[in-house]
Amino acid sequence: MKKLNGFVLIAVIAALLLVAGCTAVQPAAAPAAGGDAAAAPADTGLLGKIKEKGTLVVGTSADYPPYESVDADGKFIGYDMDLARAVAEKLGVKLEIQDMPFDSLIAGLQEGKIDAVIAAMQATPERDETVDFSIVYRLTQDAFLGKADSPITLAKGEDAAGYSIGAQTGTVQEKWVQEFLVGTGLTPADKAFSYERADQGALDVENGRIELLLLDNEPAQALAEKVGLKVLLVTASTADAGKAIAIPDGETALKAELDKILQGLADDGTIQKIQEANGLP
Repeated sequence: MKKLNGFVLIAVIAALLLVAGCTAVQPAAAPAAGGDAAAAPADTGLLGKIKEKGTLVVGTSADYPPYESVDADGKFIGYDMDLARAVAEKLGVKLEIQDMPFDSLIAGLQEGKIDAVIAAMQATPERDETVDFSIVYRLTQDAFLGKADSPITLAKGEDAAGYSIGAQTGTVQEKWVQEFLVGTGLTPADKAFSYERADQGALDVENGRIELLLLDNEPAQALAEKVGLKVLLVTASTADAGKAIAIPDGETALKAELDKILQGLADDGTIQKIQEANGLP
């Protein structure tokens, strides 16, 4: 009986060894041709889509020299347009620029019509509630314009109280007029005007329809020279924040990439060259 059990034990051990040999761990399958075994997952956000289609679609409002305008040949020119080209080059994609009214740019982002806004847009806390912003690429000052022979003197923004005044629709300057002049009762509501384009407001100043126009300093200087107006005050008190690139809310990968690109363009002197090429200090 003991001898029989010995034979059985040997048979069981042999069977176990056979099974172990058949179920040994097999080597991992080789990666597909052209692939990396540890490749990072594809970016499915907007950054990935931009690179996949090979084009960055930028929205702007091309009525704001020296930041953005259109020359006689139909080419987009200005500080922001040169910056957009530099960003697209760093991304390794082509650039497509879409011109639209300033107050429709954020809606264009939200509706997916454009990938980014580069339009001298200030990165205000209010706007940051609906879109994301890159790091600031330029600080901001505003200017009040008047007629060349205007007797108005301004030492600070609040000195504009009571005068008829205009600003571009959807801008921080329009918000300032409404909140700090009209909203406080310093200026009657019927003396505050909004314009789709800044140059329309400048023409109304020239023709005496309004007494003041509030806008970014550099475009104000350009309009003053072009139309024959006078810069009455340059101030940062009416500005909310610096200029930055706006992108759809939640696109963290795109923001990180744009921040890296902008910092690199600042560090290597490219942004300084772009400023100088467009007559900016």
